[in-house]
Amino acid sequence: MTLLKTLIATLVLLPALAYASEDGLALDKAPDRSTDVSALQNGAKLFVNYCLNCHSASAMRYNRLRDIGLNEEQIKDNLLFTGEKVGDLMKTTMLPQDAKAWFGAVPPDLSVIARAKASEAGSGPDWIYTYLRSYYKDDSRPTGWNNLVFPNVGMPHVLWELQGIRTAKFADEKDSHDESRSIHKFVGFEQVKPGKMSELEYDNAVADLVGYLQWMGEPAQNTRKRLGVWVLLFLGGFLVLIWRLNASFWKEVK
Repeated sequence: MTLLKTLIATLVLLPALAYASEDGLALDKAPDRSTDVSALQNGAKLFVNYCLNCHSASAMRYNRLRDIGLNEEQIKDNLLFTGEKVGDLMKTTMLPQDAKAWFGAVPPDLSVIARAKASEAGSGPDWIYTYLRSYYKDDSRPTGWNNLVFPNVGMPHVLWELQGIRTAKFADEKDSHDESRSIHKFVGFEQVKPGKMSELEYDNAVADLVGYLQWMGEPAQNTRKRLGVWVLLFLGGFLVLIWRLNASFWKEVK
């Protein structure tokens, strides 16, 4: 069974990993914003404004955002736009049949996307962080956009106004393992039109959004980690106590 699972995982990841090895693309390490409340709040704002139009997060309620420091008034004033209530689930108003007609498939639910995208290539946040920073203009695609991490993706570049418009540059190189074969290798981006943000500002905004997606996949993760430290300390102290009691017991027996 273990061998079968490994084989299936390998087949699923093969296209992405092959693309990465040929084009020199590797997942960038996503900054850890899981404990930065201001970053999580900004990530929640970006999620509602740019992601929730097409994607749902049906395992998350708006009122859970109180865990990252937002009160109900702030949630109502800044994150509710179409008559939702604070206790409602974070669902899109886009109809599934419309989404399939426009994009070819219904956009996935993003409740646990940061956990679902984890693989041998990197963590889920690493994948999303690299993905959102790897879009480029491609007029051959129906949406006008393509992506290095997810080639021929059906999702358009929803953050293009922030990042601006870029094209990707490729070069054909000889395969070092087979000189008769050429590799179409990615060599860099070219900024065609500037966005509302600089490159650094955009990377920070994406990091905030990824941090929010990571937090949304398990809102209690920080509490779990804090409790875990105390549990380990307790078990460590208990182990020392048992060890000394055991030594004392056998000392009397001898």
